[in-house]
Amino acid sequence: MLSLHPDLSLHPDKVAQTCRWHRFDNTAKLEHAAATEILHAAHRAINMHGAFHLVLAGGTTPRRVYEALRNAKTEWRAWHVYFGDERCLARNHIERNSRMAALAWLNHVAIPATQIHPIPAEEGASIAAEKYAPVVNKVKVFDLVLLGLGEDGHTASLFPGHDAGALPDAPAVLAVFDAPKPPPQRVSLSARRLGETHQLMFLVTGSGKAQALGNWRSGMPIPAAAIAPANGVDIYVESALLA
Repeated sequence: MLSLHPDLSLHPDKVAQTCRWHRFDNTAKLEHAAATEILHAAHRAINMHGAFHLVLAGGTTPRRVYEALRNAKTEWRAWHVYFGDERCLARNHIERNSRMAALAWLNHVAIPATQIHPIPAEEGASIAAEKYAPVVNKVKVFDLVLLGLGEDGHTASLFPGHDAGALPDAPAVLAVFDAPKPPPQRVSLSARRLGETHQLMFLVTGSGKAQALGNWRSGMPIPAAAIAPANGVDIYVESALLA
């Protein structure tokens, strides 16, 4: 494991982020370790306060991690699931993060439906952000937040050149209207709200991420670097990407 404290003095939101880099020889080992740690986090949280509040990442990287959780032995009825971001598409659209998570995992386990909280992004970015803010604000501190990393350094739907919402007074949920990747309208938890968690894990795979990782490690102000939970950040990454 490699620890790094990037210099973020040039970041407009001036956050300080502590990173712990966890290297894995291949994607399968990374996915297994991630699924195992999610279950450990659930066990700790349920033992501590009777519930596990988890924020899910979207995209392609976490899908097999979610699939690995289908047959896990855990107190599913204590799990509460939220989403870090969503595309403004029809509720059952194939590219919705909530649909991917449902098909890969959530439809196969006994988490009560009332404890799974998809973002109502089909209603448009503004309305969805307004409606989702009180949902996530019922949780003072999440137990675990999962995030991915885009080739441009974006995470959730926080993109380069956009306000990541890292300041202390930033809203919990952001409406995004001009995302550089389709669809342009999205909804995202802000960097400030994503950082309000006991544990934060990035899952990073794919050769196209090497440049973004290099920028992150060198202290460049990519969006992923704007999220700074008090307990630091754990980055699960394929070793080849850090060569």
